[in-house]
Amino acid sequence: MASKNNHPGVVADNRKARHDYDIEETIEAGIVLSGSEIKSVRAGRVNLRGSFARVVNDEVFLYDAHIAPYEQSGKYFNHDPLRPRKLLLHRREINRLNGLVRMKGMTLVPLKIYFKGRRAKVELGVARGKKMYDKREDIARRDAARDIDRALKRSRQER
Repeated sequence: MASKNNHPGVVADNRKARHDYDIEETIEAGIVLSGSEIKSVRAGRVNLRGSFARVVNDEVFLYDAHIAPYEQSGKYFNHDPLRPRKLLLHRREINRLNGLVRMKGMTLVPLKIYFKGRRAKVELGVARGKKMYDKREDIARRDAARDIDRALKRSRQER
């Protein structure tokens, strides 16, 4: 499940977030998971698309992150796939994030879930939503770079 440019501990990557948002800064947070949830995360059954984080009562929670039910646990011991999950941060980090998010147009977006040692971590991005023309500019820039790379590769092969 890990993509080629990330370290092997990455379980889920929210690539759509980098397309939809300008990421101002990133921060690493721990995540509180139950037993069946951590087993599903280890199996790579996580989807971050459409998820977000929010500061509520001086605590940070992750919403709409889908962690599939663990198949080997019984139906009574499983978890709700979309339940809010508490994120673990230091108090001053929470206060700083709360101040950044209160600015107009800023939000907390999970970028990836990965393992650091035995612990599951979430990389949060403080992000500002992109306008449609910004997305088009990024696509055009990426296409131009791809065309240049192709032309350079072709010219090297002709020699």
